[in-house]
Amino acid sequence: MEPQKFSIAVDSEHKATEFRPFSLSSPHMRAFHLAWLSLFSCFFSTFSIPPLLPIIREDLHLSPSDIGTAGSAAFAGSIISRLAMGPACGLFGPRLASATLSLVTAPIILSAAFISSPLSFILVRFFVGFSLANFVASQFWMSSMFSSSTVGLANGVTAGSANVGSGFTQLIMPIIFSILNTHFNLTQSASWRTAFVFPAIFQAVMALMVLAYGQDLPDGNYKKVKTLEKKPKDNAIKVFLNGITNYRGWILGLTYGYCFGVELTMDNIIAEYFYDRFGVNMETAGVIAACFAFGNCLSRPMGGVVSDKLGKRFGVKGRLWGLWVVQTMAGLLCLWLGRVNSMWGSIAVMCSFSFFVQAASGLTFGVVPFVSKRSMGVISGMTGSGGTVGAVVTQMLLFSGSTTFSTQTSISLMGVMMIVSTLSLTTIHFPQWGGMFCSPTSDDDQSYQLLT
Repeated sequence: MEPQKFSIAVDSEHKATEFRPFSLSSPHMRAFHLAWLSLFSCFFSTFSIPPLLPIIREDLHLSPSDIGTAGSAAFAGSIISRLAMGPACGLFGPRLASATLSLVTAPIILSAAFISSPLSFILVRFFVGFSLANFVASQFWMSSMFSSSTVGLANGVTAGSANVGSGFTQLIMPIIFSILNTHFNLTQSASWRTAFVFPAIFQAVMALMVLAYGQDLPDGNYKKVKTLEKKPKDNAIKVFLNGITNYRGWILGLTYGYCFGVELTMDNIIAEYFYDRFGVNMETAGVIAACFAFGNCLSRPMGGVVSDKLGKRFGVKGRLWGLWVVQTMAGLLCLWLGRVNSMWGSIAVMCSFSFFVQAASGLTFGVVPFVSKRSMGVISGMTGSGGTVGAVVTQMLLFSGSTTFSTQTSISLMGVMMIVSTLSLTTIHFPQWGGMFCSPTSDDDQSYQLLT
């Protein structure tokens, strides 16, 4: 393969060793911008329904149980797709895998305009949730483009910027509804249905841009590079088995289920929570809910930065300690949020909680690239799926609409679950790096390479 010159500093594998978020240089920074914008559109679509729930639930006569089931369905839809996305990225490349999923799910959010029953409402939320698997593709893409010294930051900024889509939709969808209802003289029913045209078009356009302008790897697209490489191809089944038998991936999936999974749950319930508990109108509830997600602009990238800084100074042990501290703080703030009785106090605690829980997600994917080089896609998929499994379990146990707990009590219990699950990080050990309380058992990478 002929050597290439890049406008950004790279290592021996042509992975970027610096991160320039305001650059469009190809292929590294262009891939970054396409990855976060594409995932942004998927979050926008998936969470475009919750901010309109006060209107939709009246129009479709939805019960609290219907809404709770639909919320769980939105996350359940992405569990299998996230697991499948990791191997798909390994076989076809993140560009093709991501764009295909977005193009398949864009018509589904458009079909929300035609739902007429609780069952169809639940089904739409289930199938739209598949698009969240693009998170795995974005993390795989960044791990393929950026070196270990910057991958935590790149993953954090990509996911953080994309997750803002869940807040942006909380803010924008009520405005679109209001404009259609007020200025175009559409009925309330016709207005909320027409509003779903916007997220569907946005998602489809971003998928086409990924196909047209994206590049899988620093040296070219996946199929071409893999063909030119003289290294023997890994057996797909062996790569998959190597990933799912690595206990570190399961633990990161569990902890991610109670940082990102909690964030997804909050995106689902927070607007309705403020609407019902404090009597604000739909637009105000949307603005408050948007504040929760907008923290991702700073918090998740900050988690990546902290992970990289701790990694440079203390190695993987520092990355693990950073994740434990930040996620435990998030759990304590979540517990406190459910016990605050004033609206402004709730908003203040919610914003603090959002910073820590989103930073914990960034710290998690600061560890993921070190678990297994050979099965990186599988580990990314396992961790990403853990996020949605956590959201489904939490939604069903605490926010299904049929529990005896109040919403505020359920929020506090969710915080307790976060604190307990994060203790599992203490069991992670790497032969050449050690663990939170353990020293390394090997002075070189040979023993670890056999595992990964």
